[in-house]
Amino acid sequence: MTDPTHTLRGAVDLSGLGGPAQPNAAPAAGAPAAPPAQAGGGAPAPGGSPDGLLIEADDASFNQVVSRTAVVPALAIIWSSQHPQSRTLVDDAVDIAGSLEGRLQVVAIDLVSSPGVAQALQAQEVPLALGLVSGQPVQLFSGLVDKEQFRQVVDQLLQLAVQQGVTGRIDVGDAAPEGGEEELPPLHLQAFEAIERDDLDAATAAYEKALAENPKDTDAELGLAQVALMKRTRGVDLQAARAAAAQDPKDIDAALVVADMDVLGGHVEDAFIRLIDLVRVTAGEERDRVKNHLLDLFAVVGNQDERVRKGRTTLMSALF
Repeated sequence: MTDPTHTLRGAVDLSGLGGPAQPNAAPAAGAPAAPPAQAGGGAPAPGGSPDGLLIEADDASFNQVVSRTAVVPALAIIWSSQHPQSRTLVDDAVDIAGSLEGRLQVVAIDLVSSPGVAQALQAQEVPLALGLVSGQPVQLFSGLVDKEQFRQVVDQLLQLAVQQGVTGRIDVGDAAPEGGEEELPPLHLQAFEAIERDDLDAATAAYEKALAENPKDTDAELGLAQVALMKRTRGVDLQAARAAAAQDPKDIDAALVVADMDVLGGHVEDAFIRLIDLVRVTAGEERDRVKNHLLDLFAVVGNQDERVRKGRTTLMSALF
């Protein structure tokens, strides 16, 4: 996968912009806003692609978009209407997806009108390309690339999706996944529908019932952990948490919030390192609290993920 920290030509740096989104100012990363996983469930607005390849998402609809990536992988392009040239990457993404026979959904997000998405994903430049597979963001690149480079990155994203069993397709005449709902077990479908309408308690109940029926249902276990993360991060002030964690690295409450938000934004290794470092400098009940929270985040990411495997090894070293 392309180095997620690599910035390519055509990127617009947003790090110097401050304050909430205003008509003439893009939001800066780190400003407080609700993360996308907490957004309300409305249906994604139809985009500029009549064949259903493109969805124009925002803070209110992104949650539903994310839930669909359990069936069909998505390519999310964050752009800014204040920098119209950044929309070029959306057009290129649609062109590439058009040759993939419905294997990839393209999602366009204007960060000016979607500060919650931008904040949770820590977008500091536009355009920014991210993969979405099984509800998890995969950092790809920022800036503009030529189409051949872009196709190579998309191919890598689709390979990752196949490895994780996400192989559904969208009907090119409809933005909804083709046969997607039928492919999901009934209780899993109930959970996704509950997430779409922002009823996290109902989603939890559906996943718990699925696990009661089949304790080896790893997808239900993963879904339950992800819903718990959504609950924990509902309405948090990320900017305040980051400031508190920076001022006092031993502030457990702040560290746990920042780690949760890092996982939501795809900065998984940063979250793991933060909490493992905290395990090293705490003891007793405080250490147990941090360790257990880290184990919860391992469950959110998935035990088969290589980052989790490395994290478990590092955690054991920190504990003993």
